[in-house]
Amino acid sequence: MKHNIRITKRFSFETGHALYGYDGKCKNIHGHSYHLDVTVIGSPITDTANPKHGMVIDFGDLKKIVKEEIEDVFDHATVFNKNTPHVNLAKDLMNLGHKVLLVNYQPTSEMMVIDFADKIQKRLPENIKLHALKLQETATSFAEWFAADQQ
Repeated sequence: MKHNIRITKRFSFETGHALYGYDGKCKNIHGHSYHLDVTVIGSPITDTANPKHGMVIDFGDLKKIVKEEIEDVFDHATVFNKNTPHVNLAKDLMNLGHKVLLVNYQPTSEMMVIDFADKIQKRLPENIKLHALKLQETATSFAEWFAADQQ
């Protein structure tokens, strides 16, 4: 019998952003200590000769993907929607040596988690599927992405 098992790894990073056109405090540049839970699903490796025997995916391999695609890119960066006048502020900050990301979307948790899902899915081995992401922005606020909801 083939068993599908979900495994989750949590990541943390610090990111600043501003929401252009927003009608509240988040229109100002501010930051969050984000927590990202990445859940993948697959069958444990049954080949006893494989050094990864019994694993769905080595947590270290999952860590490498998320570190390269998300943590290294977003940690201690300020994210702006490049399709808004914030692009001028972003250029000024970059000229002063700040780490700035210009993205094609409003950098809300909802849109960031969609971006993260796309980036992570492209790097997973063929036999491993992204099941869910949970991006926690504050102690009480988070956005979730589930593969089952994307049909």
